[in-house]
Amino acid sequence: MKKDGITRRDFIATGTIAAAAISGFPFVHTSQAQNVKPLKIGVIGCGGRGTGAIHNAITSSPNIHLVGLCDLVSDRIERCRKTLKEGDKRRGPVPNVEVTDKTCFTGFDGHKKLLDMDIDYVILTGPPGLRPVHFAAAIDAGKHVFIEKPVAVDPVGIRKILASGKKAKQNGLSIVAGTQRRHQKSYLETIKRIHNGQIGDIVAGQIYWNGSALWHRGNKPEWTEMEYQCRNWYYFCWLSGDHIVEQHLHNFDIANWIIGTHPISAMGVGGRQVRTEPKYGNIYDHFAVDYEYPNNVHVMSMCRQYSGDYDRKVGEFMVGTKGKVDPSGVIYGQNPWKFEGPDNKPYEQEHADLIESIRSGSPVNETENVAYSTLTAIMGRESAYTGKVITWDEMMNSDLDLSPTAYTMDTKPPNRPVPMPGQPRPR
Repeated sequence: MKKDGITRRDFIATGTIAAAAISGFPFVHTSQAQNVKPLKIGVIGCGGRGTGAIHNAITSSPNIHLVGLCDLVSDRIERCRKTLKEGDKRRGPVPNVEVTDKTCFTGFDGHKKLLDMDIDYVILTGPPGLRPVHFAAAIDAGKHVFIEKPVAVDPVGIRKILASGKKAKQNGLSIVAGTQRRHQKSYLETIKRIHNGQIGDIVAGQIYWNGSALWHRGNKPEWTEMEYQCRNWYYFCWLSGDHIVEQHLHNFDIANWIIGTHPISAMGVGGRQVRTEPKYGNIYDHFAVDYEYPNNVHVMSMCRQYSGDYDRKVGEFMVGTKGKVDPSGVIYGQNPWKFEGPDNKPYEQEHADLIESIRSGSPVNETENVAYSTLTAIMGRESAYTGKVITWDEMMNSDLDLSPTAYTMDTKPPNRPVPMPGQPRPR
């Protein structure tokens, strides 16, 4: 796989900076706030994930201060500030929130103003379709980055992400992605054992994310079509990448991590038979994809977003020549083992690891892993959309670009119809 810029050995070795959590070095943060450098953070994207990430970051490590917020619309910033101040059903008020009206920015160019601030790292939690733009701007501004998954929605965006990640490495900037299981002790210990040969060679696998329908924000007469789509970004492929990319990506990331590389092709099916109303945009409600990895290893992927009661809702399952594994912490077969815990809090640990890398001056960079996992999901989506087998090389070289002609609230957004396999895709 060297032609793609990463070997199998590199892929495993850089699987996560939190592998250090096993050995205890060097990513261990101190509880003595007075002994560590204060860090300032800003957030681009103030929805539920952005608000949660703020809490995770400030809780993860001492002396972390939120100083700036950015979102496309002001009411989401106001809701975020209120939640941080008052708490919600899950969490109490968040300390060290030092945001003022002057350090809140809106609009498609608001991120530029936030990145002009004196901040140490920025959290990117806006719609996935905007992440290549936000990531490039953050790296150009010299900021360390926590970037949520997925990192793009099309191959053009993936190549932009990889280019920005390379520039970050050259400039000594730390990049941590929102693939939190790479920072979770149970997964780390289990996958370490897999890589040490405890279940032999991987021969097959299953991954799945079978969930229910998600939110919809409605519509208002004063909203332009662009604002409507941005507020309901999940249902438009140019913003979310479809749910196989936005949600199921976690499972692809685990499969790639375990096998040590990305798949070479995908053969998928999918459609929308439950979530068919126009308000659900142009995404599917179910997918099933057969991924072929090197050495004739096949992994079956399944995901859906409608009501049901499947036994296997979210998870991964891998089969080897000496046993099988649930990578969250159970090995069966010739060498049985079970993770006994205690486990850590991965949503906090990923920020703690980023913060420690900044403070220690030891940059880490997770860009390639999350970019390849994102492209794995995109490849499966495109196979289902087109009814064709799609190869990795085709995706890496594809000119598919789902972005709009311009980024303004008055711009007409991409209004592509629901994809129909066998029919030409509108450009």
